[in-house]
Amino acid sequence: MTLTLHHAPDFASTIVRLALEELELPHTIALADIDGGALAGPEYRRVNPVGLIPALETDHGPMFETAAILLWLVDQTGRLGPSPKDPDRGAFLSWLFFTSNALHQAALAMFYPHRPAGEANTDAAQAAAQEQIIARLGLIETLIARENPRWLSADHPGVLGYYIGMLVRWLIMLPPAPYGIDLADFPHIKAVLAAHEARPAALRVAEADGLGPTPFTHPGA
Repeated sequence: MTLTLHHAPDFASTIVRLALEELELPHTIALADIDGGALAGPEYRRVNPVGLIPALETDHGPMFETAAILLWLVDQTGRLGPSPKDPDRGAFLSWLFFTSNALHQAALAMFYPHRPAGEANTDAAQAAAQEQIIARLGLIETLIARENPRWLSADHPGVLGYYIGMLVRWLIMLPPAPYGIDLADFPHIKAVLAAHEARPAALRVAEADGLGPTPFTHPGA
C-alpha cells in the first residue's frame, strides 16, 4: 500500500498522521505550504477539490475529509475501530460522525466565527459555539462513563480517541475565559486522552510536529 499524507503540523492532518503511526503503515509526508497558497493551486485541487487538509493519496486514488480517511484506515486494517460486521460498528460510526459533524464543526465556529456569522456577529457565534462544545463534550463524557466502549477507552487506542484528542488540544489552547475548556470538567475524556498521548505512536508524532509531550491534556507543557 502506497500512502502520501498532505500535512501541516497541528492541523487536522495530524489526526490522520497519528492513526498512520499507530497502525505502523509506511507513508510519505508531503508538507503543505498553507501560507504560500499551495492548497489553492490546481495541482493540489486535483488531490482535494475542496482545497483543505488532510488529503491522503492511496493506491485507489486520493481521499479527503478527516472522518472518511479515518474510517477507511479502520476498514483497510481491521484496527483502531470496529470492523463492518462488529456489533459495535453502529455505535462507533454514530460517534465518529458526531465528532466530525458536531464537535469539530463547533470548534471551527469558535476558531473562525466570521465564517458562519460574518464579521459583525463573531461574538455571538463564539458564545453559541462555546455552549455547543461544552454540551457535546458532555455527551462524550457520559458515553465513556456509562459504557466504556472499547473503541473509545484508555485501554485501547482508536481513531476516535486521536480525533477527539486533537480537538480538545485546540480548545484548551484558546485564549482565557469566557471561551475554551477545562479538561478537569471531563475526567473520563481526560483519562482516555492521557492514555492515547502516551502511546509510542503519539509521542513520535508529537515530536515530529512539535506538539509537546502531553499534546492532548496539557498543550504547551
